[in-house]
Amino acid sequence: MEFPPNRSAYIRAHAWMAAFAMVAGMAILWALGNPHVWTGAIGGLAAISLRGWYMMSEEMAVVWRVSDGTLTGPAEHRVPLAQIAVVKTLGPYVQVITKGGDKHLIKYQASPETTASALKLASERSPA
Repeated sequence: MEFPPNRSAYIRAHAWMAAFAMVAGMAILWALGNPHVWTGAIGGLAAISLRGWYMMSEEMAVVWRVSDGTLTGPAEHRVPLAQIAVVKTLGPYVQVITKGGDKHLIKYQASPETTASALKLASERSPA
C-alpha cells in the first residue's frame, strides 16, 4: 500500500497559504500605518508562489508505504503499525501519532480520509 502526494492537493494547499499570507501581509502593513497596504498582498502571493514552485519537485517525490507491518516514509522514518495510536486528518495532510508520542505527517493526500482509514485499518490488523 502506498500513499503518494497529489499535485492538485499540493497546489490547493499553497493557494490557501497564499490567501492567508496575502491577508496577513496587508494586515501587518495596515497596522504599521503603511499607505501602500496592497503591497502586502503582492508580497504574500509572491512568497508562497516561489516557495511552492521551489519545493514542488521535492514534496512530490515523498511517498509513504505500508509493508511488512511497518509504515515507511522519507528520511528513513519507520513506524511499526502496532505502535500507531492516533491517525487524524488535517486538511490535505494525515497525521500519525505513535504510542510513544512521535508525530509523522503524510502530506498532500488526494483523499486524506481514505488514507487515514487505510492506516487505521492496517494498524488494527497488525499484530501487537
